[in-house]
Amino acid sequence: MAAASPVESVPPAPIASIGTGIANLPNQRHKIVAKNGANFTLMVCGESGLGKTTFVNTLFTTAIKDQKNLNRRKVKQPAKTVQVQITKAELEEKMFKVKLTVIDTPGFGDYVNNRHAWIPIVDFIDDQHEKYMRQEQQPSRKGIVDMRVHACLYFIKPTGHSLNPLDVEVMKRLGSRVNLIPVIAKADTLTPADLAKFKESIRDVIAAQNIRVYSCPIESDDEASTKRNHNIMNAMPFSVIGSTQDVTTSDGRSVKGREYSWGVAEVENEEHCDFKKLRSLLVRTHMLDLISTTEEVHYENYRQSQMETRKFGDPRSQPSENPKFKEEEEVLRKKFTEQVKAEEQRFRMWEQQLLAERDRLHKELESQNDKIKELQGELDAYYYSQRDSPKSIRK
Repeated sequence: MAAASPVESVPPAPIASIGTGIANLPNQRHKIVAKNGANFTLMVCGESGLGKTTFVNTLFTTAIKDQKNLNRRKVKQPAKTVQVQITKAELEEKMFKVKLTVIDTPGFGDYVNNRHAWIPIVDFIDDQHEKYMRQEQQPSRKGIVDMRVHACLYFIKPTGHSLNPLDVEVMKRLGSRVNLIPVIAKADTLTPADLAKFKESIRDVIAAQNIRVYSCPIESDDEASTKRNHNIMNAMPFSVIGSTQDVTTSDGRSVKGREYSWGVAEVENEEHCDFKKLRSLLVRTHMLDLISTTEEVHYENYRQSQMETRKFGDPRSQPSENPKFKEEEEVLRKKFTEQVKAEEQRFRMWEQQLLAERDRLHKELESQNDKIKELQGELDAYYYSQRDSPKSIRK
């Protein structure tokens, strides 16, 4: 018998012996992130007609949100309050996937009385923190649904003056809960000089009212990155132009923009608007910082405030003083008090009338008694006079 030939084993790949390998940790992290992808939740807030849907579609170069049907603009819409609409999409670029969630707030600022229009928006942000915290407290934390808002774009109407009281109130409420980024909508409706004055006015109001807005890390090991971060933050509040249409410029270039009789307003031209800077802040350079800031700052602030005021596992206590309901309660209380006062006044008048009528009847009764006594006295006198007369004696 022939002897069996030994199986040739493939030698294992040599392991690099230079260093301990700690320097490869970023590469491992990159592989894990590239495999799992990322979740990013973006909220757009502002009045109707400021181009929020167009901006979102322009930002991600795809039709994520559907445009409104303009043919129904003359149809009377039913009365409604501020709503929250959620749109989800999955974006992929160079084999990397991002699960995007866009939160819209239709109905915000569209009514005569907008004093409490911010309540549904703030409640939604707090509810997402609460849901995530409740999921963290469960024994099994697999498949956690995370819809915490990582960035909120607040669209400001391009009036050229300043922030209105509603803007100030809403931005105050949002700045303490989410990464707030103010955006001037439809920047192509303002001249460069008016736009610069408008930006400065908004910055002054933000500083005077102590409104917290998102500030990205400025300093970096790379000088070019530091300079880029300075340029991005100096542009806040960002002026944007939204357009998904391709137009041709006077020099023959095909760009995204809006065509006018005087020329073309380009979306990605930094001389026309700050769209590229805002896109860099949201997507290209600081998306991870927005996510980590939400996790480490805003969510931790909410979690700490809740843990200090309730026991483990207890449901969140609803705010005892909802401004909208409190105002309605005050109106009803005032109306009820006025009705009670009116009824009390009516009963007092009725009581006075009854007392006056009682006194009148009592006096009339006394007068009748006096008359009866007087007639009784006259009758008795007449009787005695007739009895003692001589004629009646003779009889």
